[in-house]
Amino acid sequence: MPNLSDDAKRQAAAKALELITPGLRLGLGTGTTAAHFVALLGAKVAEGLDIICVATSERTRTLASLYSIKLATLDEEPELDLTVDGADEFDPKLRLIKGGGGALLREKIVAMASKRMIVITDSTKGVETLGRFPLPVEVNLFGLEVTRRMIAAAAAAAGCAGAIRLRKEPGGRPHVTDNGHYTLDCFFGAIPSPERLAERLAKIPGVVEHGLFIGIASGIISAGPSGVAVFGRLD
Repeated sequence: MPNLSDDAKRQAAAKALELITPGLRLGLGTGTTAAHFVALLGAKVAEGLDIICVATSERTRTLASLYSIKLATLDEEPELDLTVDGADEFDPKLRLIKGGGGALLREKIVAMASKRMIVITDSTKGVETLGRFPLPVEVNLFGLEVTRRMIAAAAAAAGCAGAIRLRKEPGGRPHVTDNGHYTLDCFFGAIPSPERLAERLAKIPGVVEHGLFIGIASGIISAGPSGVAVFGRLD
């Protein structure tokens, strides 16, 4: 039986591929939907498409290398034309929650280095209020419990409440990001003011970066049973 969610992700990735032109400096996202995009891009590269890409994670870098996609570091290509990435959640204002795949810091740096960020996702990721998906917060290992308590206090001040859990691998060890940090997943259920929460989280010393992407995405390509929908702008 076909995986409808997987098919939708592939449709969204295919729509984003229409934006790719020769010579583009492109940021490659991380996650299952972004992986579909990398595979489709790899097929175009095999046909002769000449572009340069910056990966948002070691996982994506490895995948892109398998498809012989030309890669550079962000220091080598500090100004990108476009980033195509997935999202764990998006709302009508194009605000996102990202970081479920453990790459939110690099994803945000690459997105901010780009003239445009286009999000590709399936329609199940669309919500009226962010927070159904646990908000990831990448944190420093030092003072972890202090940082967790500060996050809880900041969340409460922004009208959020819920468990804040250290992300772990299946074997029980803490998940470590590509940059050597831990991730705290915040199960708030609803975030009434993402801007207010983002501002408060950014002031916590132990927080490296949070998974709220606000004012960054130019457009969202969302695919589902009814077809492909576009929110915002793709150009």
